[in-house]
Order: sequence, then structure tokens, then C-alpha cells
Amino acid sequence: MMAGATSATAAAGAFAAAGAKARGSSAAGCARVVAAAGGRRRCGVVRCDAGGDAQAVAKAASIAALEQFKISADRYMKERSSIAVIGLSVHTAPVEMREKLAVAEELWPRAIAELTGLNHIEEAAVLSTCNRMEIYVVALSWNRGIREVVDWMSTKSGIPASELREHLFMLRDSDATRHLFEVSAGLDSLVLGEGQILAQVKQVVRNGQNSGGLGKNIDRMFKDAITAGKRVRCETNISAGAVSVSSAAVELALMKLPRSECLSARMLLIGAGKMGKLVVKHLIAKGCTKVVVVNRSVERVDAIREEMKDIEIVYRPLAEMYEAAAEADVVFTSTASESLLFTKEHAGELPPISLAMGGVRLFVDISVPRNVGACVSEVEHARVYNVDDLKEVVEANKEDRLRKALEAQTIITQELKRFEAWRDSLETVPTIKKLRSYADRIRASELEKCLTKIGEDNLNKKMRRSIEELSTGIVNKLLHGPLQHLRCDGSDSRTLDETLENMHALNRMFSLDTEKAVLEQKIKAKVEKTQS
Repeated sequence: MMAGATSATAAAGAFAAAGAKARGSSAAGCARVVAAAGGRRRCGVVRCDAGGDAQAVAKAASIAALEQFKISADRYMKERSSIAVIGLSVHTAPVEMREKLAVAEELWPRAIAELTGLNHIEEAAVLSTCNRMEIYVVALSWNRGIREVVDWMSTKSGIPASELREHLFMLRDSDATRHLFEVSAGLDSLVLGEGQILAQVKQVVRNGQNSGGLGKNIDRMFKDAITAGKRVRCETNISAGAVSVSSAAVELALMKLPRSECLSARMLLIGAGKMGKLVVKHLIAKGCTKVVVVNRSVERVDAIREEMKDIEIVYRPLAEMYEAAAEADVVFTSTASESLLFTKEHAGELPPISLAMGGVRLFVDISVPRNVGACVSEVEHARVYNVDDLKEVVEANKEDRLRKALEAQTIITQELKRFEAWRDSLETVPTIKKLRSYADRIRASELEKCLTKIGEDNLNKKMRRSIEELSTGIVNKLLHGPLQHLRCDGSDSRTLDETLENMHALNRMFSLDTEKAVLEQKIKAKVEKTQS
């Protein structure tokens, strides 16, 4: 990537410091900001009392940050912004921690706005599901950006940052991109090849398009991840026999019931959303003929009933949830509730289960945050299973699943190269624009001189147009060679290093200074956003 077009560790730190000074209330603090802005302090311009001119203070802070940038930017030109993912999943953290960090879909735009408001974060996206909570960012500075995101996660969840770091994974640039592609392809799922995660990645893009929250790098990366996920499922048999979280939940419940009685067990589903609908679908596949569904409204239940004719679906309103649970042998929960629906006290009040069914009521909770408290298992006639317990179901055929994953990696590598070539091509865009603008200014100036010497009276429209076309053609032919050597889209054998060398040479020869200009623009945007 283009050195300097993206990283501003010192400058961003400078504007953060300047912003902090601007918000201070002491006279000394304000004096330092003004001094940094240019060493001039005039009576009445900056004041620290309650009636002080806040606008002047903000302006001084912005100027101070940019002046500091101009001094120190050269030191950081060789750094670049990083694509990073910071997160945790079913593989690294227990559900107790994941549920504290879960972000409901309707809150994704707000989370993105908060993340991009951090000093060193340019772009952000949130992927929050029952099995993972991952934050994808473009960071001006790797170390500072990561620190800010971890602090944000700590503040949101109430979990100390030191404790969070024990469970977080952090990946950078191509590793971060590859991870997202693997996630989209179902390779990182608890259930290899499951299809629901691809739909969830698509929803991140749809949500971002509706809210306008995704930046160009994150947006393109997620779209390419969707392409990779589709290709893996179409070109390999990774989805053959694969199960979803919902089907694994059904499988687990049937494993825990006496084999001779499992199909006659009384099934209750709480929540008729996407996951709940899949539970009904897989109960049908296993031969169940009746399920009671508790939901806030009847419309969703009617829609499921209309679609799935092979099972009797009985609707119960939310107010009758505990009565319905009292009549069930297996309770599946799949709601967006942020509070527990069943506690130890609730389960203790439910009547015992018949010995034919094992004498134990099963709660299979596939919600994150959880709907059923772990303490329910302390009740003698109840057992709770959550999404972390599904590992027992998916451990089968491990070798076959690993072989399929290796086949998928070839496709992911191809899509990764395509994305990186696209991102590399962005690096030379500022130089191309400035070089083109520089050449056009010279052409226009020289053309005007030429037309003045000839005289307007001596030229008709056709002659004038011919002269203008001649000047444009000369410029285009002269620029063709240099611009060809700035291409970096993977279509030729030229390496990124060669392209960047060409770009730096052109910047020096024509005094384009695009790297500092791009970096200054980014820092200025951050300053203005902080001050607004």
C-alpha cells in the first residue's frame, strides 16, 4: 500500500492532545494551545472563563494539530493504514463473555459511528452473531487504533480490557481479510460450511448501505467476502451434509432424549425469528409432528405454518410462556431478549417430566445473549444446553471436514489476491490525479498563450478546436507511459514495489507531494470531526 497515504500516528496523537487542551479550563492550557497554533495571543481571542470564545479555542486546536502534523508527518510516511479485525468467537471466548459484547443489528450503525469517531479509526463494521463478535476497522495507526477499539469494547461490555485481551484475537491486513473470507465461507463456523453466516455477512453490507456507515475499503472487503463464500459453496461440496446452529440444536436435544421416546417428546419453541424457523424445519426433518411456538405476535407463526405443512404448529402468546413450558419436555429458546426468560426459580416451579422421557426437562438455548440462565441446571429435573454445547454434535467427521476446508482455501486465496490488487490500485490514484491536473494546467496555459499570439480574429471555430485537440493529444500521449507504470491492478507482472517506486519518482520529479497531501487531508478530517 502507499506509504504515508494512510498512517498518521504522530499527527493523530497531536490532534488528540490539542483537542484535550482545547477542552481544558485553565488559562495555562489555553495559552499552550494558542502558542502551538502560532505563538500569538491577543486579548479577547481566547479566554478560559465561562464566557470564553469556544470557537476560537477549537480553531486553535485544529491549527495546532495540523502544524504538528507538518512537522512530524515525514517521520511516519513509511507507515500505512491497516485493515484489522479485533474480536472473539465461540473458539476463543465463552458465551458468558460473548453475550456482554453482542450488538443487536439495529444498533450496528450507532456502533460504527462511535468506532469511526475514535482518533485513529477511519472505517468500521460490526459482525455480531450468536457465535462471534468481530469488529473490522481501517486504522490510521495499528497500535493506537487497536488500543482504542479494545477500550471501546471494554467500556461497552463492562469487562476490564486486561480480561478481554485474554480472549480476543487480532489480525492485520491480509490475515484480517483472509479471516473474513473464511468466516463468510463457513470455515470458521462451529458447524463447518453452515449457510447462515453468509446471510449475516450480507446483512452487514445491506445495513451499511442503508445507513451509509461503511467506508470504501470495508465495503469492498465484505462484498468480496460474500463472493468468496458463494464460490466456496458452489465449487466445493463443503455444504453437503453440513448443519446449522439450529439443526445442531435439534440434533443435540434428540441425542439427550431416550431413543425410543424422542419423536413423541413434547417440543416447545420460544421465538419465531430466523433461527426459530430453522428449528421447526429441522424438527420436521427428524420426524416430529407437533411443536408449540411461543411468540410475541401470531403473524410470524402463521407465516411459518403456511410454509411448513408437514407439522402441526400450535401458537401460544408470550403471556402463556411458563404455562407452555410446564407442558413441554424440550424447550428451545431463540429470542432477542437481553434479559433471562428462565432462571433457577422459574425452572424449579415447573412440574417434573415423566420418567419415560428421562425425568429431565431439556432447555436448548441458541440465543446470544442467553435466554436461559446456567443456574437452571442446578434444578434436579432440568438441564440447560447453550450454543457452546453444540460442539458435541459437530465433532463427528472431523477429518472429512478438514479436507473440504483445504479445498476451499484455494478459492479464498484467489479472492484474497483479487481484493489486495484492488486495494493496491488505490495507492496510485492521488498521484495519477495530481499528475493529470499538473499537465492540464500547463496545457491550458500554453494553449492560451498560443491563441493570443495567433489572434482571435484569425481563427474560426474549427481551427480553434483542432488546436485544442492537438494540445490534448500531445499531453495524453506524453502521460500514457508514466500512467501505465502506475498501474497496479494485478493485470500485469509489475510488482507493487516497482509501482510504488515509479509513483515516488513521479512525485519527486513533478513536486506532487501526494503522500503528505493525502495524510494531511485525513488528519484534518479527524480534527474537524472531533471538534464538531
